[in-house]
Amino acid sequence: MMFGSRLKLITGFAVLLMSLPFFVFSQNTPSQVLDTKIDDGEKAKNLVVNVELVNVLFTVTDRKGKLVTDLTQKELRLYEDNRLQSITNFSRETDLPLTIALLIDTSTSIRDRFKFEQEAAIDFLYRTIRPRKDKGLLITFDSAIELVQDYTDNPETLAKAIRQVRPGGGTKMLDAIYLACQEKLKSETGRKLIILISDGDDNLSLETVHSTLEMAQRSDVGIFAISTNSSGFFGLTAPKADKLLKRLSEETGGRAFFPFKAEDLSQSFQDIAAELRSQYSLAYRSSNVNRDGTFRAIKIEPERKNLKVKSRKGYYAPRS
Repeated sequence: MMFGSRLKLITGFAVLLMSLPFFVFSQNTPSQVLDTKIDDGEKAKNLVVNVELVNVLFTVTDRKGKLVTDLTQKELRLYEDNRLQSITNFSRETDLPLTIALLIDTSTSIRDRFKFEQEAAIDFLYRTIRPRKDKGLLITFDSAIELVQDYTDNPETLAKAIRQVRPGGGTKMLDAIYLACQEKLKSETGRKLIILISDGDDNLSLETVHSTLEMAQRSDVGIFAISTNSSGFFGLTAPKADKLLKRLSEETGGRAFFPFKAEDLSQSFQDIAAELRSQYSLAYRSSNVNRDGTFRAIKIEPERKNLKVKSRKGYYAPRS
């Protein structure tokens, strides 16, 4: 299946698609029913207000970057648009089914590091994909976007597909992320994530950073990016491409990695695997009942000091 051949058509409808109602909430949550009495003696009426659950997955680390796995619900404060919300569900998620879209940059710019990328990605899949529970797919992108291997729970099948990939031309990174979310991840359940291996040097995409982030947030997809830039760890002198990878990750509740050398890629994958098995999940009913399609900012604050929470930055409300 070639994504590239459909790109112009899909992108042409991007604005239309994003204007349609899209529910990031649980569709099985019952509405709240509020009984109102009429003073003039009229028969009481029922006012139905749809307040579906908003689900948020997040991880917590200490000042040294070590995962914190012993928090309780009482230690957390949740805000939506700076308004305190009541948490209705809370749990530690160590066994959540994973749906993984592995996106590999096959542009000419990453040719020197490509062999290391392939082997590190294969090792990650063998460590992470659990047959009959998790599933993954492989998409490559350069001047075209191709679905090389569709969903499978067999790491060997994915490994075989990765070994057959060869570097190509330019880079359509944002388009690849957008299409992966829209066509493959949006309708999935459980923990959905993109593992993005790229130098972040996008020079051909039609989608913008904003439209790509909106699609990822509407699809509730976390992006874990591994930079293949030779510049090393992220810092003030990092190139613009690294900053883009960092933004895509942070705003979707994922994480960006900047290994110092190609041989360190495997450690980045190991860190991702550990994080995916050390998450929390919470749910709440928003105090804002307006179905206006607007973006709602989410912030989680732990009571303990010097802890950092990583979660998606918000969600898009449904539209009536």
